[in-house]
Amino acid sequence: MEKLETRVQPFAAKTNAMHHLKVYSKQDVLSLTKLRRFETKLGERLQTVYDSSSIEQSLATTTAKYVLVGIPEDLGAKGNFGIGGADTLWIPFLQSFFNIQSNDFFDGGEILVMGHFDFGDMQYLIDTTARGEAEKIEAYRHAVNTIDDEVEHMVKLITEAGKIPIVIGGGHNNSYPLIKGAAKGWHKAGITPLAQINCINLDAHADYRPMEGRHSGNAFRYAEEDGYLQKYCIIGLHENYLPQNVWIDIVNNPFIDCITFEDIFVHEKRTFMQAVAHATGFTEDTLTGIDIDLDGIQNTLSSAMTPVGISPLHARQYVSFAAADAKAAYLHICEGATRLSDGRTDATSGKLISYLVSDFVKGNVR
Repeated sequence: MEKLETRVQPFAAKTNAMHHLKVYSKQDVLSLTKLRRFETKLGERLQTVYDSSSIEQSLATTTAKYVLVGIPEDLGAKGNFGIGGADTLWIPFLQSFFNIQSNDFFDGGEILVMGHFDFGDMQYLIDTTARGEAEKIEAYRHAVNTIDDEVEHMVKLITEAGKIPIVIGGGHNNSYPLIKGAAKGWHKAGITPLAQINCINLDAHADYRPMEGRHSGNAFRYAEEDGYLQKYCIIGLHENYLPQNVWIDIVNNPFIDCITFEDIFVHEKRTFMQAVAHATGFTEDTLTGIDIDLDGIQNTLSSAMTPVGISPLHARQYVSFAAADAKAAYLHICEGATRLSDGRTDATSGKLISYLVSDFVKGNVR
């Protein structure tokens, strides 16, 4: 009997064409926008792809500076033994984001909404044919390779055109194709001398686990080993969830730095904003990806939800400051959910992310 990873293989052959990308029309955006007389909502101002058969041409001609893409999947989190649900956040986020007021603070016309990736076919194949938990884990990790290829291709197209990707996940596994695609794209665009970028990550976890097959816990390890990640700084790392082998690798690598949650909030060695400023200073030599994992925000629904973490206000301050102070290569918000596979729900997660995205655009413009 053939292994499940072999049965997943046909999807990989279609990745270069971004087989799983669903491109949005203006009508798709307006269908989630609540129109009201005497007001202009963000959904009315956002740009969309005018020709889905030629995404490259649309990117080349749009006046938008940012391109919004969703990756609503939880295959990477499940492959890391996490709780499913990271695929539930995208639509609630859009319902909130499209209904922000368009005004002098944030117009909306500077963003092009590309669409989202739908990997439901792979999820269905694994759920219906996997034999046992071990084969499921193996299949999830194999499926992430397909996700990697498609996301990398999309991000490379966006950055080649000189646009900044805003990516809403999905698991933290997507940082690897984000870093890889952005490094290649910004280099091809002539913005960076090498196909390398830096990254700042506000996260309770380093996501620097060994290369044991792709999942949400080792994106930065793969990106560094492949040569696309130059410097990496983690803010708010929880000491209780830092494997000893990962810690040893971090302290012995001059291109990786971290400031633990305990050093900021328990021992008060520095303030939160001093920690963020340290991270932007550490990575200031080239373009820098800005990551935020919602499992670091206290009581925010995610696959690794925590009762002890940063506040939503801290998250907003981080995104706003990093967008203004770092040379942003992309924004990546991941691991959040509105419904977990264990039954827990929280309808406010989408609105939280809409705040973070608007803070990024406002900060980056400044």
